[in-house]
Amino acid sequence: MRKLEFDRFDFQILEALQRDARATHQKLAQEVALSASQIGRRIQRLEEAGVIQGYHISLRPDLLNLSVTAFASVSLERHGEASIREFAAAIANLPEILECYAVAGEADYWLRIVVADLPSLSRFVMNKLMTLPLVRSVKSTVALEPIKHSQRLPLQQAMGG
Repeated sequence: MRKLEFDRFDFQILEALQRDARATHQKLAQEVALSASQIGRRIQRLEEAGVIQGYHISLRPDLLNLSVTAFASVSLERHGEASIREFAAAIANLPEILECYAVAGEADYWLRIVVADLPSLSRFVMNKLMTLPLVRSVKSTVALEPIKHSQRLPLQQAMGG
């Protein structure tokens, strides 16, 4: 697999799209010193390379009756390749889990969970998460208030600055 090369225009386009994924090529051309057609070609190249994985909207969970965010650390009974695949498949089928990371340290995985309320969290952990065959233990922490939530990558670091 060849290494992709990015120039400052690519980073400017990506930065602008992180601010507004719905920006037209024309609007992006006003921010980046390129024509709309050049912007379009660059975006297509970034999409085909997998750098841009998709376009998403950001919803406010608290306004949609999903007011509890919790983080859970999960430890498994077994750690073989088959166990890891089985756990990943089970997690993929639980819509309450928005993110799952394999981690090093005391736990095997960290999960970000969103549910309507504390009783819903309790039911989810006790009736769904703890009943997965490979789960040995779950420790959860309830978030009180979001301080920062971002999907934007620090592209300045990627540019070397």
